[in-house]
Amino acid sequence: MLEFKIVPVTPFAQNCSILWCSETRKAAVVDPGGDIDRIEAAIAEAGVTVEKVLLTHGHIDHAGATAELARKLNVPIEGPQEEERFWIDQLAEQSRMFGFPQVEDFTPDTWLNDGDQVTVGQVTLEVIHCPGHTPGHVVFFDPQSKLAIVGDVLFAGSIGRTDFPRGDHGALISAIKGKLLPLGDDIRFIPGHGPMSTFGAERRSNPYVCG
Repeated sequence: MLEFKIVPVTPFAQNCSILWCSETRKAAVVDPGGDIDRIEAAIAEAGVTVEKVLLTHGHIDHAGATAELARKLNVPIEGPQEEERFWIDQLAEQSRMFGFPQVEDFTPDTWLNDGDQVTVGQVTLEVIHCPGHTPGHVVFFDPQSKLAIVGDVLFAGSIGRTDFPRGDHGALISAIKGKLLPLGDDIRFIPGHGPMSTFGAERRSNPYVCG
């Protein structure tokens, strides 16, 4: 069974997620954007052993502390999809632009594609490529626990911005309506910012995707 803890990090209050397998206590950190001390404290509190870092996309508030955390924990980095190299290669520039601490450069150990799977202990997550907010954005989905980690694709009552370079509003809406909402109304999701919701609640009331 998959368990999780949400750790808000960075001045953007980005939802870094710690996911772990309840049987093995093996864990993954999803989108460590910053505030490593806070993330490490949450890991210790949960009593889990991190075996990898997972990334939904390459924006600074989601990926800024990735290289440092992976180095400190001696774990691999998996994701996003390779089109996200466009943003990961600009992390240092992003950090200067938004006033973040200087970041360490990295290349993910594994680029992920639509239909791939990643493991957290004995839990298997499905990888769904959902471009639009950024070109290589991915979503992690656990069918058993009916939980999705959607990054900045979808929020409670809103959707990700598409006014950044290589953003694509049409692709984003297509990904949400064609790939996420069909997973089921009862699927809970952890967004990159703000409170959790369900796909059903967004299908019924989110003005960007309902109807």
